[in-house]
Amino acid sequence: NATIRKDVGAFARLEGAFIVPRIPKTRSGKLLRRIVKHILNDEPYKMPSTIDDVTSLDFIHSISASQGYNDHIIKPD
Repeated sequence: NATIRKDVGAFARLEGAFIVPRIPKTRSGKLLRRIVKHILNDEPYKMPSTIDDVTSLDFIHSISASQGYNDHIIKPD
């Protein structure tokens, strides 16, 4: 991580990852990165009308609502 941060930049450093049952996508297959970011940062967002499965955001909402999402992050070695 230190080498990546130094050579590429802090934006490319992986802090951790979530394992979710289903990745939120639009009907055309685009990932809803911005929506997930807004949910986890407790920021307002507008639900896109083209979302494929609204229930795919339920797990992310439940983690964010409990404020315990740090317990669910898998950290790299």
